[in-house]
Amino acid sequence: MRFSRLAAIAGTGLLVLGIASCSSTGGKPRESEGGGGGGTVDTPRVTIAMVTHEVPGDSFWDLIRKGAEAAAKKDNIELRYSNDPEAPNQANLVQTAVDSGVAGIAVTLAKPDAMRAAVQNAEKKGIPVVAFNAGQDAWKEMGVKEYFGQDGYIAGQSAGERLRSEGARKAICVIQEQGHVDLEARCAGVKNTFPATENLNVNGKDMPSVESTITAKLQQDPSIDYIVALGAPFALTATQSVKNAGSSAKVGTFDTNAALVDAIKNGDVQWAVDQQPYLQGYLAVDSLWLYLNNGNVIGGGQPVLTGPSFIDKSNIDAIAEYAKGGTR
Repeated sequence: MRFSRLAAIAGTGLLVLGIASCSSTGGKPRESEGGGGGGTVDTPRVTIAMVTHEVPGDSFWDLIRKGAEAAAKKDNIELRYSNDPEAPNQANLVQTAVDSGVAGIAVTLAKPDAMRAAVQNAEKKGIPVVAFNAGQDAWKEMGVKEYFGQDGYIAGQSAGERLRSEGARKAICVIQEQGHVDLEARCAGVKNTFPATENLNVNGKDMPSVESTITAKLQQDPSIDYIVALGAPFALTATQSVKNAGSSAKVGTFDTNAALVDAIKNGDVQWAVDQQPYLQGYLAVDSLWLYLNNGNVIGGGQPVLTGPSFIDKSNIDAIAEYAKGGTR
């Protein structure tokens, strides 16, 4: 299965460059500022729910939501966004959306087993469901119509190859939510191409704890010369842990935000693997509009990949303007 994924992506290679605050209770979205959207279609106005596993304070989700809002504005959609990092609570939010009679649902599947019943309840009521960001291995067998995101394992392999090319000797891969299928897949991919990798589980809901845990690990094992974080806020925290520990370890990461731009420019963070979250949010909403209004299904039964691509000093200037605008 892994081989087939690699074969599927090999023809295209890695993408070089890809094309704010969130509420836990949903409701009418705030006005989008820039970031595309264009004119509004004249199709009937419908309501679509987007339900994610966002941890409050993680700026990654601002990009997801901004893309979703841009598509909703263009497509004359009322977008109801809600989130909860605990899978049973997220499933309850999906069920609430089903009970309210929304026209479609876009959902992340970080813990697919916990989401299965609610997703299938939507499908039984004829409500189309698309998945994005997490659940690349589970969406199809759950009956979900489309998936938008990167393959975490392939992205991890790319990061591991980068470590090897840079001459790293030992790395830690920092997982901020144990059991999250996509995060686990990323670290498994890193270890596949860079075997001298050890997973380090941290509590992503407590950033001071993240900092102290990474610091302690670096002090305990001075041979660690690379930290791979799985989110921009955790990468920025890891740079402080490096200083705390008096370590010379370098930091690379998955995902971006505006603050990470300066960190890459000044060398605190070496690179970021970008899965284009704005694009994920945009495509999730836009695909539901296409299905509802024209019966279109994107991807031919295969995941639509939005990454991985690398952002580093060689191309950060091209990304910086978009990052400051909140779309990269």
